[in-house]
Amino acid sequence: MSLAAPGLSRRGLLGAGALVVAFSLAPRAFTQAEGGAQKPVAPGLPGSLKTAPFLDAWIKVEANGQITVFTGKAELGQGIRTALIQVAAEELDVAPAGIRLITADTGRTPNEGVTAGSHSMQDSGTAILNAAANVRQLLTHAAAERWRLSPDSLATTGAGGIKAPDGRTLSYGELAAGLSLHVEARPDVPRRGGAHRTLGMDLPRVDIPAKLTGGEAYVQDLRLPGMLHARVVRGPSDGTEFTALDIAAVSAMPGVAQVVRNGRFAAVIAEREWTAIQALQRLQQAPWRRAAPAIPADPLAAVRAAPSQDEVIFDKPGAPAPAAKTVSARYSRPWLMHGAIGPSCAVALFQDGAMTVWTHTQGVYPLRKALADLLRLPPEKVRCIHTEGSGCYGHNGADDVAADAALAAMAVPGRPVRLQWMREQEHGWEPLGTAMVVEAQASLDAAGRIADWRYEVWSPSHNGRPTTGGGLLAGLEVEPPFPPQIPRPIPMPEGGGDRNGVPIYRIPAGRVVSHFIAQSPIRVSALRSLGAHMNVFAIESLMDELARAGGADPVAFRLAHLDDARARDVVTLCAQKFGWDGRPRSDGRRGCGFAFARYKNLASYCAVALEIEVERETGAIAVRRAVAAVDSGEAVNPDGIRNQIEGAIVQALSWTGLEAVSFDATHRTSFDWSAYPIARFQDVPGSVEVHVLNRPGLPFLGAGEAGQGPSGAALANALADATGARLRDLPLSPDRVKAALGV
Repeated sequence: MSLAAPGLSRRGLLGAGALVVAFSLAPRAFTQAEGGAQKPVAPGLPGSLKTAPFLDAWIKVEANGQITVFTGKAELGQGIRTALIQVAAEELDVAPAGIRLITADTGRTPNEGVTAGSHSMQDSGTAILNAAANVRQLLTHAAAERWRLSPDSLATTGAGGIKAPDGRTLSYGELAAGLSLHVEARPDVPRRGGAHRTLGMDLPRVDIPAKLTGGEAYVQDLRLPGMLHARVVRGPSDGTEFTALDIAAVSAMPGVAQVVRNGRFAAVIAEREWTAIQALQRLQQAPWRRAAPAIPADPLAAVRAAPSQDEVIFDKPGAPAPAAKTVSARYSRPWLMHGAIGPSCAVALFQDGAMTVWTHTQGVYPLRKALADLLRLPPEKVRCIHTEGSGCYGHNGADDVAADAALAAMAVPGRPVRLQWMREQEHGWEPLGTAMVVEAQASLDAAGRIADWRYEVWSPSHNGRPTTGGGLLAGLEVEPPFPPQIPRPIPMPEGGGDRNGVPIYRIPAGRVVSHFIAQSPIRVSALRSLGAHMNVFAIESLMDELARAGGADPVAFRLAHLDDARARDVVTLCAQKFGWDGRPRSDGRRGCGFAFARYKNLASYCAVALEIEVERETGAIAVRRAVAAVDSGEAVNPDGIRNQIEGAIVQALSWTGLEAVSFDATHRTSFDWSAYPIARFQDVPGSVEVHVLNRPGLPFLGAGEAGQGPSGAALANALADATGARLRDLPLSPDRVKAALGV
């Protein structure tokens, strides 16, 4: 049986980059609750083995020797496919080319919830590492039993087999043919000894060739036999709706197959994509109104003044030393877009009472639950197959467009429907990264050490991912509409708006309060690094201000307050590689900034140093040089880690220096790349160096979201160093820079 639903060709799926392999018929134990909630059933096992402890949920060895590895995590452009293949290949002692990896698919893979929070290597990588070690041990013991030898006398061949001291060999396929992998993993199986053959190596990423050559790499490229094209019909942006639609006129257009209407949900289906777009354009001429409450005149001020659920997340009531100097500051971040280069897209097929959706969601199981609710189908009748989307770390329109496509496909059973949002819809309807406000005060004692720390952060939710029909745009539009999901804070230590809100530095006395705002005036959800971007920006800006107030070097000041040896190593390495002691000194235009954080205070360590030049006449900031150091535990693919930190630097510089969603009283007004500016190629730093501090044998920590906060803070710190102007409200736009400089 293939990935294709009945009636679809293997060629069509392969052309879109989907994987077609036989189902594993061995029973599996998917022990997480539907939607991704964790239900540990084997708490002693590492990573995601806790919730899917059976080996055949992760690895299958066929009689012909083919090895298939399963992960519930999705490839989002972070290179996880390559890294997980390396992990499995290392422990099974086979060439990476001999591993076939199946990513998130509700019909095939374990339920690992959502691919988010830099958890892929921590959870799935750790699970696959240990599952592969278990499988290798089982195969070795099977060979030992067959040869009546001690398992300790046997070794792997490096080519998918076991060898005896006398030279005899048995392939994994031969051994697996008489062996069941439907057994629970053991937590104490040793890793393969000897020199690493794949871990720690810069293997080329397997997802890059098609992307680089313009091949079929994304769900946007997916073409299936008999496929129809659709567009969803919505007002200008979130919170608006059409008051009338000329359905009859559009239905009569040549090439229009059907107009789907269910309550306020509307979509047009056509034989050709351009026909669907033309029909959409005609429908969008209808009058519209704002259905939700008006957008506040000052949305950021509304966040600070909104009712909140307050929680003290750090409280050290020790008596502070007498304050010699005190710094008080207010920091803010506006609403940010994900800015996906390709508008959200999905392909859906409703056939024989079952729905299959090819989707770039970051959580196939939570989406399946939400779609089953929306479509009023049993969850087992809904299958979500992850297929990469062209750009996004976070919750953009991927889940919503999957629901739109599924509702359209219900109207034309047996025919695949490809539904893609328009650019204006992507910008107008995707959930935004939320605005945040921070108020902080810290004091130094007479010796220049931190004596007291007070910090408060106000933030709406950073998690609106759907788990019910009411978590989807379409679920709020159909008749009857589903109840909206209730926003809830993400508990610490992961955190949402309070992520990284507790300083990692030595604080003798202090208090940190998180103000969670349940009702946001704007639709919001997860954006890469959640609240860590703003909190690290604020904390590291404040650390820089404290260092300057005490007359201390910013790097030395941080080291003086760091007790974590690994944190100190990363700060020291970054400073050394940057040449911090010999850095260019401020001349009114040039300057350097430094910042550091440990993501979530429990994942990767990252330090960033920037050298910038400010064009005082225009306010433009040019980043001449960026140097970063990162410790994410054992480095599976150092080049992949460098990719992630490089991308984090560029993305965070764009967020921090340029980006902000604009509004009027009725809707968003950032509908294209001119109204919502992002970094262009000319804005990329002149040089970027990322130095990976490898920790062989230590746990994977995940690096995807470690660099955003330090990069943003380093930019503000460099600006202050260069010009003396301390900007605390994002973005650090040219207009704000000019205003601060009095230009």
